[in-house]
Amino acid sequence: MTDTTNKTSKGSTTGAGAPAPSDRNSLTVGPDGPILLHDVHFLEQMAHFNREKVPERQPHAKGAGAFGTFETTADVSAYTKAALFQKGCTTEMLARFSTVAGESGSPDTWRDVRGFSLKFYTDEGNYDLVGNNTPVFFVRDPMKFPHFIRSQKRLPDTGLRDNNMQWDFWTHNPETAHQVTYLMGVRGLPRTWRHMNGYGSHTYMWINAQGEKFWVKYHFHTHQGMEYFNNDEAKEMAGSDADYHRRDLFESIAKGEHPSWTLSVQIMPYDEAKSYRFNPFDLTKTWSHKDYPLIEVGKMTLNRNPENFFAQIEQAAFSPGNTVPGIGLSPDKMLLGRAFAYNDAQRNRIGTNFHQLPVNKPKNPVNTYMFDGQMTYEHSGNQPVYVPNSYGRSYADNTGTMEDGWESDGDMVRSAYTLHAEDDDFSQPGALVRDVFSDDQRSQLVETVAGSLLGGVRSPVLERAFEYWKSVDPEVGQRIEDKVRAGQAPEPAAGMGEA
Repeated sequence: MTDTTNKTSKGSTTGAGAPAPSDRNSLTVGPDGPILLHDVHFLEQMAHFNREKVPERQPHAKGAGAFGTFETTADVSAYTKAALFQKGCTTEMLARFSTVAGESGSPDTWRDVRGFSLKFYTDEGNYDLVGNNTPVFFVRDPMKFPHFIRSQKRLPDTGLRDNNMQWDFWTHNPETAHQVTYLMGVRGLPRTWRHMNGYGSHTYMWINAQGEKFWVKYHFHTHQGMEYFNNDEAKEMAGSDADYHRRDLFESIAKGEHPSWTLSVQIMPYDEAKSYRFNPFDLTKTWSHKDYPLIEVGKMTLNRNPENFFAQIEQAAFSPGNTVPGIGLSPDKMLLGRAFAYNDAQRNRIGTNFHQLPVNKPKNPVNTYMFDGQMTYEHSGNQPVYVPNSYGRSYADNTGTMEDGWESDGDMVRSAYTLHAEDDDFSQPGALVRDVFSDDQRSQLVETVAGSLLGGVRSPVLERAFEYWKSVDPEVGQRIEDKVRAGQAPEPAAGMGEA
């Protein structure tokens, strides 16, 4: 008998002990194709991650929201047949704003990306648009997502958040540079939720009544104006009113000061995605507004506070997999991974039948073959619970090419996306620093990053962080290094170390 105990192996394993196929790339049809259901390692990683903490949300635990309406004011029927985006249509909706990394008791004003999640109660079913206050994200493959979130949480031994762990992950994954630049800039400290923009971030598909397909990105621009805290103001507010953003939103609506946003979209013709200068499905990239100008769609207004926070906000369940006719997903790997992970997380967090709760229940009639499970309330009586059946209960029987699908052909691979002509990780964050940030904002960026790096970031992570920022912008990177070096404690003289 061969002794297999106490043997070390290179690389990680699955929970069953077999060698893990990859912890960096999900399994797709070709480098740019859809994620496959039989990527068991990815599904198990995500399913376990979704159940890692009980009972609050894993990311986006701290947040609040309100109800309102969305009114489509422009004619975009040339691009989508979705009922809610037809001119003159008004749709009830729910918005939830949040931080990403902090727990439910953390301060609202910590530096973080803000969640911007919307649920539209359309007459064709619920449509969820789950985004952030930035147009990009940290990673572009969902296999990395649990690792990213854990790097922003707490150490296993001390239970403390750790700058070194964060920068270790970021500098090992250069694709994070664009989002980290947004995070370390002014958008990392919005003054209120009312004073920030929101973005769908992902690329989605729109389909019109003629069956024509388009790629689309969502932009919600605040009518209240963009306003931010500086580092000192945010720190002071975290100590004096940890729930400042929640309080501000609730009190503003209660006073009749209803916040609103204009929705605009960028539209890319379907075939142009294949040859665009960088990968339009890469979540770490934005599309040029010169190439694809904003097209106004309508107005979102929040005008009604929740009556019970737990029932209507804490139990609200969002998933980018909830689409309606005229809207589909795209080859964005992060989007495809989230389409599975979000509803799976809700089944763990809230329960098997979370979709039956009033805040999550569609306005239109439901005829689903999901059956029984914990806390079943809505049910189908004594109708058949199987398909096909001979007793008149309708079911979906669609075959052939799907209206909201796309072509894909290739070997099953674990791979990064195919590179387009201008695909790299540092050009867009560099342009953000040089062309969008003001001199004052660049100085604030240097102060913020240097302060973070002085907070316990150690070699070799520190040296990689300097190179990371020099790759974003050589001048800003050098300023960051100079400031950190100047702020480091000198090495103790010989014989003067700790006793």
